[in-house]
Amino acid sequence: MAAKDGGEVSSKLVLYSYWQSSCSWRVRFALNLKRISYEYKAVNLPKGEQFTPEFEKLNPLHFVPVLVDGDIVVSDSYAILIYLEEKYPQRALLPADCQQKALNLQVASIISSSIQPLHMLSILKYLEEKVGPQERLLFVQTSIEKGFLALEKLLKDFVGKYATGEEVYMADVFMAPQIAVATERFKIEMSKFPTLSRIYESQKALPEFVAASPERQPDAVQ
Repeated sequence: MAAKDGGEVSSKLVLYSYWQSSCSWRVRFALNLKRISYEYKAVNLPKGEQFTPEFEKLNPLHFVPVLVDGDIVVSDSYAILIYLEEKYPQRALLPADCQQKALNLQVASIISSSIQPLHMLSILKYLEEKVGPQERLLFVQTSIEKGFLALEKLLKDFVGKYATGEEVYMADVFMAPQIAVATERFKIEMSKFPTLSRIYESQKALPEFVAASPERQPDAVQ
């Protein structure tokens, strides 16, 4: 999100991102919520730009996103969001209440460790080599639905307008891009998950989420 008048943080942050990466989407969403301006540097994953020597110095695992804040380099979206929360506490993404904070971290962990990795580009390419497109899609759908069912059960007693109440927190930052990818790219039917579906209606209307969406990024392929 470009810098604007009216109190937005002046920042020299640099975000290495790929437009379709849901992990990068999380970070873009969080930066927008915190009103932190940043420089966007595109990394074309299908072309293999993540394997260049320059990028390997930033992240030897060759994944996006990577955040550069002066001399500090942080890779992995979970680590980046924790860093942003500590370094830029304005517009907190973790609530003060211990139970609510733990719930947000749990949701973030489920998505970042048990759902999203199973449809990473490298996994999809591997499956494409081993099985047909229908089997690959079924594997991804089954993996996502298993994770969504866990989130549905976890959140049903805590939700408000958003994932863990009436405010947008880290759980929403992780959840909204994941649901968007699940429905648009992998044809997940959200009627199976009424709680998540209702939350997503609120999340996807947020201007910070819309501005962070893949099609709004400078490297988007229309």
